Amino acid sequence: MRWRSEVCYWSAGKSKRKFRLLVLRGGMVMYVSNRFSHSSVRWLLAAGLLVVAGAVRPVRGAPSKVAFSQPTETVEAYDFVEITLNVTSPDAKNPFTDVVVEGQFGKAGDSQRLPVGGFCDSADGSVFRIRFMPAVPGDYAYSVTYRQGGFEKTHTGTFRASDGHRRGPVRVDPQYPWHFIWGGTGEHYFLNGTTAYWLAGWSEERMINNSIERLHQLKVNRMRVLLSGAANIFWGEQVMTGENFTMHLRPWIAQAPESIGHPGIDYTRFNIPYWQKWERMLRFARDRDMIISVVLDISTHQAQAAAGSEDERRYFRYAVARLSAFSNITYDLGDDLDSFRDEKWAHETGTLIEGWDPYKHLATSHPVHREHQDRASDWFGFTSIQDWSRNQHAVMLEERQIQMKTGRIIPQANEEYGYEDHYPQWAPEPPGDSAEALRRVAWDIAMAGAYGTTGESARRGTNIWPDTGGGWINGRGDDTMVMLKGYEHMVDFFTSFEWWKTEPHDELVNNGAYCLAKPGEIYAVYLPKGGDVTIKLEPGSYEAGWFSAFTGEKVPLPPVEGPAWTSPKAPGWLDWALLLEKRH
Repeated sequence: MRWRSEVCYWSAGKSKRKFRLLVLRGGMVMYVSNRFSHSSVRWLLAAGLLVVAGAVRPVRGAPSKVAFSQPTETVEAYDFVEITLNVTSPDAKNPFTDVVVEGQFGKAGDSQRLPVGGFCDSADGSVFRIRFMPAVPGDYAYSVTYRQGGFEKTHTGTFRASDGHRRGPVRVDPQYPWHFIWGGTGEHYFLNGTTAYWLAGWSEERMINNSIERLHQLKVNRMRVLLSGAANIFWGEQVMTGENFTMHLRPWIAQAPESIGHPGIDYTRFNIPYWQKWERMLRFARDRDMIISVVLDISTHQAQAAAGSEDERRYFRYAVARLSAFSNITYDLGDDLDSFRDEKWAHETGTLIEGWDPYKHLATSHPVHREHQDRASDWFGFTSIQDWSRNQHAVMLEERQIQMKTGRIIPQANEEYGYEDHYPQWAPEPPGDSAEALRRVAWDIAMAGAYGTTGESARRGTNIWPDTGGGWINGRGDDTMVMLKGYEHMVDFFTSFEWWKTEPHDELVNNGAYCLAKPGEIYAVYLPKGGDVTIKLEPGSYEAGWFSAFTGEKVPLPPVEGPAWTSPKAPGWLDWALLLEKRH
């Protein structure tokens, strides 16, 4: 037990009496000589009648032992190495605020090291972790330091990164910056997203994993998922909370976590089991190349740390420390962000997160009003607007023009344009949010050289018979939900050619068709109402074929000759696409 003795004086008028205090760790008075009681000394201290000869300062605690362990000597590039710090006899009053773990990681022999933050992974401060995600194969070295008050311990180590051909994080393509690539392989990434805000609300993790696997099989490769947020409204959807599912996601310790207005959150202490569940979800998604948009908060509740406060920033920094070593994330500052935070806050917070994140994952924000985006700032990786109109082709072409005026080209995404069978007051009238209507909207967006995130029906329900769904609320679905089969066909079409090399060229077609082209090489044409179309081509010969946007059927055509060509009528009803590629 750590203690020290202090010489003190009791002052009463002109007289003083000398005695000793035994002061334990933390400054607590445990024993008083000269027959003064413990409570008397506390009263004298408070009254200013007790003068301590030496400066009485709290004794900084220190653990008995900090042991560092590294389970593996080799990891694959874009996986991560994890160093665990096991603390014997932890004595930090609050390990989330009183202890700092930080490291420096880099290639062996290099003088430049990347700073990385660690995090507490136990309520009592007995376990801390720090993670590092290497981007390239090779030998690495690191140092990790534990600090608690005046106590400090540093550990050094090495590991090797091998080439596992992992896809890594999603990046903006430096050559074609309207589009994305996988940072690990350089392959192009066609964002086909869906929303599953309360995915982490399932108590049984098999429900989380089943939802991710189902969506992966439907060629969805990105999910918008809340990290923190609560709601007691269900927007008319067939969703209720219960033992198996909650809409109260609490990253912190809370006295009444299911209370919407008064959860009693302690913003200085994190809910470790919840974060660990989130990490298991990320790992399962990463194994399927599923990108998770980490939505940091939502507008549907007010149990939030104050804007710009130390509590709020501690939360963001903790999230970066825990989650950034997962390659399959992007950050979103908040859903409907401009309804609870302003643009100055968004710029400052986005800049902070970019500075803390060693790997510079793409980050965005999701406001109600699409003009409230920090488009020109370095931290801002791509737009995440919401616009519910049914003229999305024009909307997204306008988005590109707005972005170009900033002098900075980044991908454009509408991540909230409607949810299947969801008809709020502000949404288009039915069938504006039917599965078929939204499938067509997705094509309108993609044909503008942009990307979209949809949301499945929640009318199948959660805790309401037949209790097989949840859709955009929590990601679960069943075989009756067919909307994403249509999106799957769209993915097949675009990934069959080098879509990232094309630009919108609607001036090259007629009859209300849309065109993406790299003139002279690629012409992708969408006919929303079928029929025929005339295309202005560069001279040359082109392979051609029809593609049914509704069924995915392919119908070959004879070679096409420029400089102009009128197609035959589409081979079926509904909407069709044409793909023309130069013959070599």
